[in-house]
Amino acid sequence: MTPGPVTPEIQVLVVEDDPVAADAHQLYVDRVPGFAVAAVAHTRAEAVRALDRVRVDLLLLDLYLPDGHGLQLLRSLRAAGHGADVIAVTSARDLAVVREGVSLGVVQYVLKPFTFATLRDRLVRYAEFRSTAGEASGQDEVDRALATLRTPQPTRLPKGLSSPTLEAVTRVLRAAPDGVTAAATGLELGISRITARRYLEHLVTVGRAVRSPQYGQIGRPELHYRWLAEAR
Repeated sequence: MTPGPVTPEIQVLVVEDDPVAADAHQLYVDRVPGFAVAAVAHTRAEAVRALDRVRVDLLLLDLYLPDGHGLQLLRSLRAAGHGADVIAVTSARDLAVVREGVSLGVVQYVLKPFTFATLRDRLVRYAEFRSTAGEASGQDEVDRALATLRTPQPTRLPKGLSSPTLEAVTRVLRAAPDGVTAAATGLELGISRITARRYLEHLVTVGRAVRSPQYGQIGRPELHYRWLAEAR
C-alpha cells in the first residue's frame, strides 16, 4: 500500500515576554498533535528576527511586549506581506483592541489565565479551519467553516466534579501563594480531604496548578498544590 501524503506540522512562533509563561505556552503547543514550536521570542524585535529565520504559520502573540504593542508588530508584518495567522494571548479585555486585531488577521483570542484544554481547543479548531480546501457548495458550508473557528466547545468537568466546588477550591488555592494541602483545603471548605484532592488534581491536569511533595517532621511526604498563574 502506498502511504498517503504526510501533513506538515503547523509551525508556531510563541511571542511572550514573561519567560515562565513563554515556557508554559511552548509546552502546551508541543502537546497538541500537528503543531510544533518553531521559535520563542520575548520581544517584538526578537519576533521579527525569528520570522526572517524560520517558517512560521501561526503566531501565539502576547499583546503587551516591552518594545511595543503586539498589534504594532502585526501591522508591520501585514505591511511586509507576511500572511501568518495569529492567536492573541492576552489579559486585555478592551473590545476596541479585539476589533482592531480581527481587522489585522487575529483569528482567535485566548484570555489569560487559561488552561491547556482551552488552548488545545483553539489550536484544534484552527487546524480544522486551516485544512478546509476547495470551493464551498453554498452559504451553509461557508458558515460551517467559520463556525469551526469561532465557536468554542463548552468545557466539561470530569464526572463527579461540580463548577461551584471547583470555583471554591480555586479561590483557596489562589489565596495560598506558598501552596496548600488537600487536607487544609477540605477543612476550609467543609469537604473531605479526598474530595478536595480530586479537585486539586483536576487543576493540575488542566495546567492551572502544580503539585510538589513536602516532607513533614515524621519524614512522610505530603503533597502541596500551588496555583500556576500566567496573567500578570
